Amino acid sequence: MDTIRLGRTNLTVSKNGFGALPVQRVSMEEAGKLLRKAYDHGINYFDTARAYTDSEAKIGYALHDVRANIVISTKTTALKAEDFWKDLRTSLETLRTDYIDIYQFHNPPFCPKPGDGSGLYEAMEEAKAKGMIRHIGITNHRLAVAEEAVRSGLYETLQFPFSYLASDKELALVRLCEEKDVGFICMKALSGGLITHSDAAYAFLRHYPVAPIWGIQREKELDEFLSYQDNPPELTDDLQAIIDHDRGELVGDFCRGCGYCMPCPAGIEINTCARMSLMIRRAPTAALLNEKSQAMMKKIEGCLHCGRCKTKCPYGLDTPTLLERNYEDYKTFLK
Repeated sequence: MDTIRLGRTNLTVSKNGFGALPVQRVSMEEAGKLLRKAYDHGINYFDTARAYTDSEAKIGYALHDVRANIVISTKTTALKAEDFWKDLRTSLETLRTDYIDIYQFHNPPFCPKPGDGSGLYEAMEEAKAKGMIRHIGITNHRLAVAEEAVRSGLYETLQFPFSYLASDKELALVRLCEEKDVGFICMKALSGGLITHSDAAYAFLRHYPVAPIWGIQREKELDEFLSYQDNPPELTDDLQAIIDHDRGELVGDFCRGCGYCMPCPAGIEINTCARMSLMIRRAPTAALLNEKSQAMMKKIEGCLHCGRCKTKCPYGLDTPTLLERNYEDYKTFLK
């Protein structure tokens, strides 16, 4: 089984991390079965967030009795110290634990630092001194914030999107983390579902000092990743050909589906509609062409051109143009 050291935390975690965002969509019993099966088959790292509704509670339900054997990371979206403490206490209670291994600021619009007036980093330090958390981390989708956090020396881990569709700048960020001994927790290793060959994704990531967390909702998804525990995919010529094809089709200005542009004042489901062209070519199209999907796409006609989505996109995409382009392309499938 592949493992990786998470930078200067000195935590050793399975290369197959369990991303627990999707388990909020299934019942407590189903989630418990998935989480326990993952643990029983060697996965020791579980990532969640206070913002993921009942995901923390499901981890607590399934794994509280093996707490000493696992690494848990969770997150707070707090922008004020009082909200930080509220989130932390709630997370400890719902996770059924008295400490969190890695506590992360959840995609803040700035890099929290001591003396910045927010009191956030000071709260992190106090929580660590009290033993409520063991390591301080940050997640982000903004390259500038991520780089600042790594260079600051204040953070032991960074969680950032990384896959074989990464740009040279994102590759450089991975190397910067390695240089600064910051653990790189890799989210969106399947690029929000646009990468459909998990074996190619896994084989690629084996060559980088990153800890992927795979979003898992169904047992067949878990089984797929568990199969890589004893037989990790090698980067063969066939898998490299898949990667090269996907890079040619997807690299560039495409929506990653992060959702930070939402909500839309016109009710457009931006994080789905802005990448419909790619999805419809990479997945069975029946569900993407039904009446519900057509109605979803038609809302693009009501775009207010307010520009809010564009200003909030951490990747600097021209989101209104992407929406229009995807809608025009989508209509060609309805003829």
